[in-house]
Amino acid sequence: MSDLTKPLQDAIAEAEKLIEGAPFIRTEQDLLEGYDYLAGRIRMAMQMAFDHDLDRPVFINPTHQYSRQGLDNPDAIYFNAYLEEGVEYVVRGVRGTSADLSFQVMGGAYTADSAATSMLAFDDRELDIEDDGSFEFTYVAEPGAKTMIVREVFNDWDTETRGRLWIERTDTVGVAAKPLTRERLARRYEVAAKLLTGSIQTWFAFPQFFERKEPVNRPTAPQSTPGGLSSQRSSIGHYELADDEALIVTVPECTDCSYQAIQIGSDWYISTDYETHQTSLTKAQAVVDPDGKMRFVISEQNPGVANWLECLGHRTGSLMLRWQRIERDLGPADGPVTEVVKVADVPDKLPYFTPITTEEYAARIAARQRAVARRMIS
Repeated sequence: MSDLTKPLQDAIAEAEKLIEGAPFIRTEQDLLEGYDYLAGRIRMAMQMAFDHDLDRPVFINPTHQYSRQGLDNPDAIYFNAYLEEGVEYVVRGVRGTSADLSFQVMGGAYTADSAATSMLAFDDRELDIEDDGSFEFTYVAEPGAKTMIVREVFNDWDTETRGRLWIERTDTVGVAAKPLTRERLARRYEVAAKLLTGSIQTWFAFPQFFERKEPVNRPTAPQSTPGGLSSQRSSIGHYELADDEALIVTVPECTDCSYQAIQIGSDWYISTDYETHQTSLTKAQAVVDPDGKMRFVISEQNPGVANWLECLGHRTGSLMLRWQRIERDLGPADGPVTEVVKVADVPDKLPYFTPITTEEYAARIAARQRAVARRMIS
């Protein structure tokens, strides 16, 4: 065994034991999803360790449909750049047409014992954006600053487009990279090892701090997201349903934010297949009833409605609603109301029941596949 790669090999073996010992595994499918999750964690760890150079920062995209973590948002593209205290950075880009583009500087990191600290958070409304969409800002990393996170969030997958973004250190632009050394390579394998096991332990623990403390099938009123943005509110919770049950989630359409959405996830605290199944919906994708409310139906069985969120065999799982780029604070009246019913009773429980055909639902899935492909999240 190479002494260079041994830390990572040991970490993979440890991570596999963590996956196999997850307390929520009930079926072979749960375990297989765990191994798929492990592959994404390995990919993330390698990417963050080996694509990273403090002297030459780049925005890394570590979270996507092949590398899920932290109940990742199907509507978001995430970027991370490592920072060094006291260094001046310039962030440049061209604004796309996404519903929200936000920036956040974090101190520390999420661990199994604590959450990272948000040190700075703002969205593009605070930037001077030129007519061609270009922008630029400077940031000097304050004491404790470790990473800059950028979220590009899409409300309408069909029409909104990605922008462009990059970061550089003002003191190392034009300077060649340092030559590769054995010590530097060994350090990267060590970092990848720590990221791998640390991330799995963190996301096992994180939902226990927040969503799993809430009563089942009763998501919270809108509140500030833990470690989140000042212009974001979220409702967190978890569901538990029998195969013949459905959870109806009723929430008003919010016209005072550019982005509003709902998603469900698995007990691995990750998004489930949002590309070939409907496990999330934004207000642009959802059907809004004549009374201005959206009524979502979470169930294993198909209830025959457009706003169906598919459980995909997960009897239990995460539930989250988000509002971003808000123009006012939100209160309980803006949040969700829930009811558990039998799937067979869904038509009678919805005041505006409009059935959807198999062909119409298939067209919705085809649109999701094309939209994800256009965004090229990989």
